[in-house]
Formats: sequence, C-alpha cells, structure tokens
Amino acid sequence: MRENFQEAFALVIGLEGGYSNDPKDPGGETKFGISKRAHPTLDIVNLTLAQAEDIYAREYWTPAHCDELPWPLDTLVFDCAVNQGPAAALALLKKTEGTKDVAERCALFLADRAMRYVGTNNFDRFGRGWFKRLFKLAMDRAVSF
Repeated sequence: MRENFQEAFALVIGLEGGYSNDPKDPGGETKFGISKRAHPTLDIVNLTLAQAEDIYAREYWTPAHCDELPWPLDTLVFDCAVNQGPAAALALLKKTEGTKDVAERCALFLADRAMRYVGTNNFDRFGRGWFKRLFKLAMDRAVSF
C-alpha cells in the first residue's frame, strides 16, 4: 500500500469523527465511520483506531483501487468509498475517465459526488454535513495540490 493511505486515512478519520448512534442514520451505531449495519458482529463501542484502519484499508482503499490513482484523486475516491461505498466511488470515477488534467478530474469527481448526494435518502437531514465534508476535503486537497 502506498504511503498515501496513511495520509488519506488520517484525513478521512478526521471527517468521520467518533462514536454516534443517531436513530435516523440508516447505518445505526457508528464509530470512525464504521457502522453496525455493515459490520453486525463488530463491537462498535470498543472499536479501536487500529481496527478501523485495517477495515478502511481492506474494505475501502483496496476495493476502490486507490493505489492505482494519482494523488490527490486517490484520497477523494477513498473518502467516497468510505462514505458512499466502493461501488459508488468507482462508478463516479468512471464518469471522469478521459479527463487528462488531475485537478479537472478531481473537480468533476467532487461535482458528481455532490449531485449523487442530492438524490440520497435523508439529504434533508444530512445533506449540509455531507456538503461540508466535500468542501473540507476539497479545501484540504487544494492547499496541497
């Protein structure tokens, strides 16, 4: 795994936050972005950061083929895989194929991701937070691009 995983993981964990159990969140009980719905046998309350890192690498970074992507697109796709699922991340990435400029491809990816959020259930409840996530991610990547 490239060294970019560690930086991307640190960034995404910062966006995900700690423990929550919002009854209106379809993921249910969640910690570090790891949901009980996706991991029914996992002790979410006692989940460690090291366990979350292993899950992120195995279930999001690798399936989204982030090692094959240029920086910072790898981080944007990784965050999408964590938040919207690897299949969604890959589908959105596919829409940007043929774009040669990495900055342009990143912008298109984020725009398509925002459009996908608009059509998501619970957008009225979580949309502001999802958009804030995208903008924070874009600002962080833009500063170092």
